Amino acid sequence: MKKTKLPGGNISLKTKKTEDPQVMAWLNAQTNLMDSLRYLVENEIKLHGIRNLQSYIPMERSGLQEWPGARAAGEPPDSRAVVASARQQLAAGAEETAEFDAFDAAAEAEAESDEEAEGSDTSSEPAAEEIDDEDIEAWS
Repeated sequence: MKKTKLPGGNISLKTKKTEDPQVMAWLNAQTNLMDSLRYLVENEIKLHGIRNLQSYIPMERSGLQEWPGARAAGEPPDSRAVVASARQQLAAGAEETAEFDAFDAAAEAEAESDEEAEGSDTSSEPAAEEIDDEDIEAWS
């Protein structure tokens, strides 16, 4: 039986012997790997809620070199290219495509929200993002 993870507990991670060189470069570029992974997990939860990613990600996927969004350190992110490439790779399943559409819409909404926040100094706290049941159903 799988043990439940508790706050303050340890988790073990192991890279594959055939790990993509960009994945290894990203791992080695982190000054605080756990905090970097925590940030990625927090963003996944904000976009899709709590779910088992193994039910959503393809078992076999191409390396990062083939993705237009793959980039070297210091280059600006190209999330639209990543989403477009992912759509092509997952075109066989409408459910997966719907997930990327939801991701694309969430990314656009976040960008618009960031632009609006930069334009107004009326509040020092960011507005809370509301997620309703329809959003959660669309992501799952």
